[in-house]
Amino acid sequence: MLSERQQQIIDESIKIIDKKGIQGLTIKNLSKAIGISEPGIYRHFESKTEILINILNNFKEMALGLSSIMETYNVSAIEKMRFMFSKLFEMFPENPSIVSVIFSEEIFKNEEVLKNKIAEILNLNTQTIEKIIAKGQAEKNVREDIDEESLALLAMGSIRLLVKKWDLNNHNFDLSAEGEKLINVLSKVLEK
Repeated sequence: MLSERQQQIIDESIKIIDKKGIQGLTIKNLSKAIGISEPGIYRHFESKTEILINILNNFKEMALGLSSIMETYNVSAIEKMRFMFSKLFEMFPENPSIVSVIFSEEIFKNEEVLKNKIAEILNLNTQTIEKIIAKGQAEKNVREDIDEESLALLAMGSIRLLVKKWDLNNHNFDLSAEGEKLINVLSKVLEK
């Protein structure tokens, strides 16, 4: 469990990455933004990499929580995906800076431990969606002529593209409304 100060460092790091990119996340910039000394940052985290690992661990915990909810949520596969994607489209406008971290895996590719953490999160999310689709196929309410891996890729890619478009366009459209349209299209594609 993170201390209050550690959580503040994590939150401010996400904001810096959003505004200045990964190269802007320096201990100097972070200490200035929070108002503590650079050694003060190091009292809470050993390195910038450790801060980034903790950011990614937060996202992994969210993914695990969502996966757990989906396993016990007793509705059709289409309704599970509708619920899951709707929650994402509600969360991002409330916390737009996390999009810069969640959907920018390339910023972590030069650090093996971070790249592995991103792969772990991506695989977890993929498995969650694939399980939902496979269960829907077994229950005969999701189309069976396309395998669950391909359908999950289609859904995840569509969601990612819409969120990136929203982010790159400075959040100038209603992500929830556009997300709802996309969810309706994906539902039609997935339904048997």
